[in-house]
Amino acid sequence: MQATTLHSPAPSFDNLYAHDFARIAVGVPLCRVADPVFNGEQTAQLLREAAADGAAVIAFPELGLAAYTSDDLFHQRPLLDACETALAELLKVSRELSTVAVVGLPLRVEHRLFNCAVVLQRGRILAVLPKTYLPNYGEFYEARQFNAADEAISDEITLLGQRVPFGTRLVIAASDMPLLRLHVEICEDVWTPIPPSSYAALAGATVLINLSASNVTIGKAGYRHQLVGQQSARCLAAYVYSSAGAGESSTDLAWDGQALVYENGSFLAESERFQRRSQLVSADVDLERLSRERMRQTSFGDSVRHHAATLKDFRTIEFELGIARSQPLALRRRVERFPYVPADRRQRDERCDEVFHIQVQALVQRLVSSGIHKLVIGVSGGLDSTHALLVAARAMDQMGLPRTNILGFTMPGFATSTRTRDQALRLMRAIGCEAREIDIRPSCEQMLKDLGHPYADGQPVYDVTFENVQAGERTSHLFRLANHLGALVLGTGDLSELALGWCTYGVGDHMSHYNVNASVPKTLIQYLVRWVAETKQLGDDAHGGSEVLLDILATEISPELVPQEANAKSGTQEQDGKDASTALQSTEAHIGRYELQDFNLFYTIRHGYSPAKIAFLARHAWGDRERGDWPDGEHVQRNEYALAEIKRVLRIFVTRFFRGSQFKRSCVPNAPKVGSGGSLSPRGDWRAPSDSEPTVWLAELDRIPD
Repeated sequence: MQATTLHSPAPSFDNLYAHDFARIAVGVPLCRVADPVFNGEQTAQLLREAAADGAAVIAFPELGLAAYTSDDLFHQRPLLDACETALAELLKVSRELSTVAVVGLPLRVEHRLFNCAVVLQRGRILAVLPKTYLPNYGEFYEARQFNAADEAISDEITLLGQRVPFGTRLVIAASDMPLLRLHVEICEDVWTPIPPSSYAALAGATVLINLSASNVTIGKAGYRHQLVGQQSARCLAAYVYSSAGAGESSTDLAWDGQALVYENGSFLAESERFQRRSQLVSADVDLERLSRERMRQTSFGDSVRHHAATLKDFRTIEFELGIARSQPLALRRRVERFPYVPADRRQRDERCDEVFHIQVQALVQRLVSSGIHKLVIGVSGGLDSTHALLVAARAMDQMGLPRTNILGFTMPGFATSTRTRDQALRLMRAIGCEAREIDIRPSCEQMLKDLGHPYADGQPVYDVTFENVQAGERTSHLFRLANHLGALVLGTGDLSELALGWCTYGVGDHMSHYNVNASVPKTLIQYLVRWVAETKQLGDDAHGGSEVLLDILATEISPELVPQEANAKSGTQEQDGKDASTALQSTEAHIGRYELQDFNLFYTIRHGYSPAKIAFLARHAWGDRERGDWPDGEHVQRNEYALAEIKRVLRIFVTRFFRGSQFKRSCVPNAPKVGSGGSLSPRGDWRAPSDSEPTVWLAELDRIPD
């Protein structure tokens, strides 16, 4: 990819670099031992391919221009001269390329030999970093040929006519991409208790590169994954690991060419092992994610403070990356459509099992500590109350108490459908809890009459007051029932509803004595309920528990507060081919599809991303139903959304989340946090003013193309 001019066009929304991603590559060239000309040609070809692919950086193996297994040949002048000549040829190749290359070769410095990584770009040698730790055990004899980094006297050397920074405490920073900051260490360095890259991360490096040779033995490939993954997680960084492959000497060792890319503990890419050909692998690293995590985790800042004296020794070498951003460059990164729900069946089942048990454990603790062993819950026949009831049943089982200690109430109102009422009764029967029904319409009619509401005079006025009278009446009954029966009111509202303010404040579904669902988003609740049904978590299914759970999952999400005839007049569901005369009040018609809103929620509260980046990621995840993995099952609607619809739903989210809903979140009941995706409790992850404005978020959203 060619470098940009000083006055480049505006970045394209469709270019990954416009959203603080960087494509990072690893090259595993076919090599010949002690043949720098051949090795340089293979390296140059991979560099050209990486540049054409839009990579910002490419890393190559340790001592790759010579081959790691050259052994005592490293002390032969012809080989050392040839390595520098090969490096000079690479410099020529790099002149018109923006991609930064990191290559390994032996270098003579101060009459001694060092195992070095040379960082170069556009004909300039940016830095040379020598290896710190030389393994001299087992099959390794590096101290026989090389000197360790701390034996060097100079912090600059002359190489190929250029005066170049030399040392291990160097950070190479892109001036036109501030979040791209590189550090390089070599092989054994990362196998030590405190790798040099740990200090480099504290000094600001976001992409840590390891030029490795690393012969293969049984089990070593898996250990490399652990090592690289953990180092990337500890350092809140991307970690790029190269490895020598085919062509290295097999006199006493074998080589598999394993290259890895991790980001903050997340695996991104890996080469094919044991291939007798050159390979290029790449991954799109989210630099903003790394920066955001470093800001969020105060312990990272504490570590910077504790090691300030060491970090002052680091030098920053700036360069201009100059990668063109005016043309589209698609993201090649897996972005889950459902960030709270893994697509992989095994991982999803593990997630559901853990979330369910977190909720159960928390509820058991609350019951034990309060000394109250009965629960009152409103059962609507919808998703949220269903899942809360499932958690309550398992909690009673764990405490050795009868499920009849759960006092379930279905409370039909003006818009309750026959379907949901029937589902509520079937569910309570299947659970084996106490099941009762209270018709709230008479008390609601009295309230509306007392208010002087037009409905009390027979007028079909179904406004917010009409809706909230019903929601409030249900909660009022539940609290007084709890007083009367010696029980706790179990809340049912979920994380998605809290985020969007889709709950009735105080006396509505906003309030309870304890809420097991408050940290669980709607999309995850759907899978939790299905998981309980499919795995028979509640034991004997003689009463059709699994069947009713599947029926509930197939039911339109609705608050059921406005009579169906009013929905028929509005025609909100006719586009879906449904009979408007029996149309339920659709939640998603008002606030957008939950699958999109949960996506918006995750990237807002977990990563703090801007609307533009969220929309960019959402289109990547949802723009093409044929791309990427879907959760298993015929029940999954494989929807796809154009950018205009993503933007429309995101506008709803931004407006509701940042203005008008925080006062509800500021006084939510106690509830367990279940995942790193966030809790909106003011006692947990989220503290925000109740009177904020969404102006800056909406302004950026307006700049997103349709």
